[in-house]
Amino acid sequence: MTFVEFLPIMVQILLIILLIILIIVGIKVINIINKTDKILDNVENKINSFNSVFNMIDTVGNNITKGISNIVEFIINIVNKIIKKRKDNDYE
Repeated sequence: MTFVEFLPIMVQILLIILLIILIIVGIKVINIINKTDKILDNVENKINSFNSVFNMIDTVGNNITKGISNIVEFIINIVNKIIKKRKDNDYE
């Protein structure tokens, strides 16, 4: 067997080995992607469980802001009434 006859056989053997290696690497990549997908789903579920807490905090914050606004408006109205009464008394 000469080198010219041996070379195509060697190339074919190396290509078969390369194909087998690529298949193995492809399977490992698919497994890694599946594991990553499971981790991302788990993280997404945990983040979604916090959404209700954040919504509750947002609602409480909004209610506190409304309450404080009402109190400030009430105080401003009282001060305006006092100032109006003083102005009315000053004109008399």
